[in-house]
Amino acid sequence: MLRLYNSMGRTLQVFKPIREGEVRMYTCGPTVWNYAHVGNLRTFALQDILRRYLRFKGYKVIQVMNITDVEDRIIKGIKNSGKTLKDLTSFYEEAFMADLDSLGIEKADLYPRATAHIGDMVSLAKVLRENKFAYAAPDGSLYFDVSKFKAYGALSGVKLSATRSSGRVSIDHYEEKKEAVDFALWKAWDPDDLNVFWENELGKGRPGWHLECSAMSMKYLGVTFDIHSGGMDLKFPHHENEIAQSEAATGKRLANYWVHSGFLRFKGEEMHKSIGNVVYIRDLFSQGWDPITIRLFFISARYRDEIDLTDTALEQARSQKQRLHDFVERLRSVPAGPTLSGDLVGGLLSAFEAAMDDDLNTPEAMAAIFRFVKKINAMIDSGDLGGESAASVLDSLQRVNSVLGIFSFETDALPPDLAELVELRGAARNRRDYTESDRLRNELLSHGITLEDTPTGTKWKRVKRFAGG
Repeated sequence: MLRLYNSMGRTLQVFKPIREGEVRMYTCGPTVWNYAHVGNLRTFALQDILRRYLRFKGYKVIQVMNITDVEDRIIKGIKNSGKTLKDLTSFYEEAFMADLDSLGIEKADLYPRATAHIGDMVSLAKVLRENKFAYAAPDGSLYFDVSKFKAYGALSGVKLSATRSSGRVSIDHYEEKKEAVDFALWKAWDPDDLNVFWENELGKGRPGWHLECSAMSMKYLGVTFDIHSGGMDLKFPHHENEIAQSEAATGKRLANYWVHSGFLRFKGEEMHKSIGNVVYIRDLFSQGWDPITIRLFFISARYRDEIDLTDTALEQARSQKQRLHDFVERLRSVPAGPTLSGDLVGGLLSAFEAAMDDDLNTPEAMAAIFRFVKKINAMIDSGDLGGESAASVLDSLQRVNSVLGIFSFETDALPPDLAELVELRGAARNRRDYTESDRLRNELLSHGITLEDTPTGTKWKRVKRFAGG
């Protein structure tokens, strides 16, 4: 039985969807003004695992991830680059999708763009105005009156009185608000906005960031849906504001479960573009780190825990990747022999599911996998595992991989010239010509191929030569 930590209430809760057999899930997507950094992508990778695991459990999952393509930072990007709104946001949206693909993150079902849903946002803002939850500022902007929503702070634990006394404000840096915590639903056009505006009943302007997610999530998933997910940095004020405006408009709960991913830290600080301590995924690739290693690093901590990006952590993940790769290759070469009891394979899947049911406990899931690897390797060493059973083991790993995406099952074949060198080296070893055998071994090593002589024959594997890390 799956249990998730619900940020609303801050407790572990048994997951029960609104509709039997179906999960409707909203993920706060990127603001396409720049590349997504590794911390952002950790959040998307872990939400990918959540969606995959729900499918593993037999649910049909409908996931919507928004694309924020109008926002203050985007307008700043237009000024700095001289590009149009469409050109700038399309470039970074394509880069974001490429980053998802590079990490094996499966696509959501829908990626609605904010600029394609202005009418939905205007309609929602008008309802809030009519319900007396919004007020017009002197410049024509429309603001949500937080004091009218009595449940404000339930998600984040932020006290409204504390935010007022401390002067803590939301992302909206505007002077027209009655209170610092009030937030913009519709921002009146200003010459600094260039040609980024829409004209409608609310006046000439553009939507507030928080309004965008509320309008799009409810349009595609309904007034109340199952899971709202995002990074911990969005809990306040973004998600708190989403709840306020959505529930003020409908009188119903926006989402039943709020799932937040923890921060990724770099050089002792949370990774943020605003302070410049960011690492992009293309930086890690250029240093020689591969996608599976990065995924293993992401899941080395539970999704809601903080994690530090260090060379040591990446090196440990790379070592795990090599162990898993070697295990798969070894299974493929197991000769015919005894048939494995189904209990052992079933035991892996049971242990894996028990770990993942415990609020997606990926570290414990990985521990279960490596215990299984150790046990199967011992059986291969002793000759107690035959080829047919090895195929069953591979099938069980495929099931696990459908969730974690950490195995590569592509057949790893050597080019003909290197395969010939392996055969020649084996022949030299058999005739005890150790000088030639060592020469051929060293030649293969120069091509990134290392050999291991085992009781069942000589095995080869690739040695990765990384540019950094």
